[in-house]
Amino acid sequence: MPLALVALAVTAFAIGTTEFAAMGLLPQVAGDLGVSVPRAGWLISAYAVGVVVGAPLLTAAAARLPRKAVLVGLAGLFTAGNLLCAVAPGFWFLAGARFVTGLPHGAFFGAGAVAAAELAAPHLRARAVSVMFAGLTVANIVGVPAATLLGQHLGWRATMLVVVATGALGTAAIARLVPALPSHEHAGLRRELSAFRSGQLWLALATVVFGCGGFFACYSYIAPLMTEVAGFAPGSMTLVLALFGVGMTIGNAVGGWVADRALRPGVCAAFVLLSLTLAAFAATAHAQWSAAVTVVLVGLFGFAIVPTVQTLVMEKARHAPTLASATVQGAFNLANAQGAWLGGAALSAGFGWTSPTLVGAALAGVGALLAVVSWAADRGGRGGSRLVAHSAPRAADEAAPAGR
Repeated sequence: MPLALVALAVTAFAIGTTEFAAMGLLPQVAGDLGVSVPRAGWLISAYAVGVVVGAPLLTAAAARLPRKAVLVGLAGLFTAGNLLCAVAPGFWFLAGARFVTGLPHGAFFGAGAVAAAELAAPHLRARAVSVMFAGLTVANIVGVPAATLLGQHLGWRATMLVVVATGALGTAAIARLVPALPSHEHAGLRRELSAFRSGQLWLALATVVFGCGGFFACYSYIAPLMTEVAGFAPGSMTLVLALFGVGMTIGNAVGGWVADRALRPGVCAAFVLLSLTLAAFAATAHAQWSAAVTVVLVGLFGFAIVPTVQTLVMEKARHAPTLASATVQGAFNLANAQGAWLGGAALSAGFGWTSPTLVGAALAGVGALLAVVSWAADRGGRGGSRLVAHSAPRAADEAAPAGR
C-alpha cells in the first residue's frame, strides 16, 4: 500500500473526528459559551453547510491546479479552521469557524478519491479509495470516543487543539509522501461541469441523498434508542459509538473489495441489506445483545456504500471526476440533513424511539430502488453491464499515471 494513501487517511481521520465529535461535545460547548444545547446544535449545521457550499466551489476554483498542491491547500485550510474554532471567543465566531472548517471537506475527499485511484493499479482503484476513507471510519472507533472523553475532562477547546495537531500532521504527510499529481491537460471548470450532463451521475447522487439518508435517520437518534429502548446506561454510549465505528470500518473495507469485482451488484446489495437491517432494528433494539449486534451491522452496510458509490461516480464521470466526486460529499451531507429531519419528525409525531429506524429502512429502500433503476438503465444504454473491473483500466489509462 503506498504511503501516500496513509497520508490521505490521516487527514481523513482528522476530518472525521472534528465532524462527529462535535455531536458529543454540544453540552460542554453550550455551557462554556452560554447558549442552549439546541442553539449549540447550529454548529453542526454550520459545518454541513460549509461542506455543501465548499465542495463545488473549491473544486471548481482548483480545477486547473496540480492535485497535490490542491490536497495540501485543502488540508491546510481545514487545519486553520479548527484552530479558529479552538480560540473562538464567542458563539457566532465559532459558528463561522465551523463553516470555514467544513468548506474543504467535500473538495478534499473528492480530490483525494481521484488521487487515490490514480495511485493504485487499475484493478485496485476501489480498494485504494477505501483506504483513504478508512481514516474517516477509524475516527469513529478511536477519534470520536477519545475526543469526547478528552473534551469532557479538559474542555472542548483541548479537543479542537488535538484535531489541529492531527490535521497539521496530515498536511505535512501529504506534502512529503504524495507524489506529483498534475492536473489533466484539458482540466477546467467547463470540463468538470460536463460530467453533470450524465443522467447516470444524477441518478447516483439521488441514490446517495435518499439511500444514505436511511443510515443518518438511525445514527442521529442512536443515543435515545439505545438508552430508552435497549436499556444501555448513558455512560455506555462511548462503547456504542465505538461499535458503530467498528462496523463502519469493516463495511468500508468490504465495500472497496466488492466494488473492484462487482460494482453495480455491490451498490444494490448494500442498500438492500441496509434497509433490511434498519427494519429489523425496530425489533432487535429491545435487547442489549441484539441491539449491539445490529449497531455493528448498520455501520457495516451503511459504510459499504461509500467506496462503491464513490467509485461509481468516478466511473460515470471518468473524463472529469474531481467535481463529481466532491459533489458526492455534498450529497452525503444532504442525506444527513434529510435523514435527521425525517427521523425527528417521526419522533415528534409520537411514533416512539424506534421510529427513526423504520424511517431509515424506507429511505434505504428508496436508495435500493434508484440503484436498481440506474443499473437497468445502464444495461439498456450499453447492451450489458460493465463492472468496474472492466472499466477501470480505461479510466486509469486516461488519467495521469504519475502515482503508479
